[in-house]
Amino acid sequence: MKIAVVVFPGSNCDVDLFEALHTVCQADVEYVSHKEKSLESFDAVMLPGGFSYGDYLRCGAIARFSNIMPAIVEFAKQGKPVFGTCNGFQILTEAGLLPGALKQNNSLKFVCKTVDLTVENTKTPFTSQYGEKEQISLPIAHADGSYYADQETLAKLEENHQIVFRYAGENPNGSLNDIAGITNEAGNVLGMMPHPERAVEALLGNEDGLRVFKSLLESGKNTIEEAAF
Repeated sequence: MKIAVVVFPGSNCDVDLFEALHTVCQADVEYVSHKEKSLESFDAVMLPGGFSYGDYLRCGAIARFSNIMPAIVEFAKQGKPVFGTCNGFQILTEAGLLPGALKQNNSLKFVCKTVDLTVENTKTPFTSQYGEKEQISLPIAHADGSYYADQETLAKLEENHQIVFRYAGENPNGSLNDIAGITNEAGNVLGMMPHPERAVEALLGNEDGLRVFKSLLESGKNTIEEAAF
């Protein structure tokens, strides 16, 4: 499986994602510039956290018009895995690949700490190695991480099991339904505000985020094996 880490002007977690995949998981991963127009040689795409284009207008609003985005949209339509964390999640909602929007935290303050989460859906390419309702802890670092959607959209997310992670206990930003991460209806696009790439080694505090990437790699391996038959 060959994985692309897309780099936008203002991305600052691209190295974190790259090293989590390359150094810890020993995956085949490459940086891809926002200026590129093709993802033809890749099997999965990762959108990192940070402040793309300085978060002007809205978080992710300008990145959504980058050269690379039509390729990412087409990539997702083909059913291939697309992952976005923090600013990457914001870009995915701005691009219409995920429903809803991320607004300012209820506190109107930047929040940076480790939070507890519940894994709500293990039947995705990103969560198969977690247990249903497993409690994990991951870091967050955002000012605009409060998930919002209308009641009809929220009901669909619940009904279709598209809510993958929820904040457990304390809700750090006011997200509706305690939403920390969701997928599209097909389940191949995941956006989440917490940073699993910052929790892949015991040296970093815990390894609770590692299985996001191991699940993805296992999913890719299974897809290749199925194609061989």
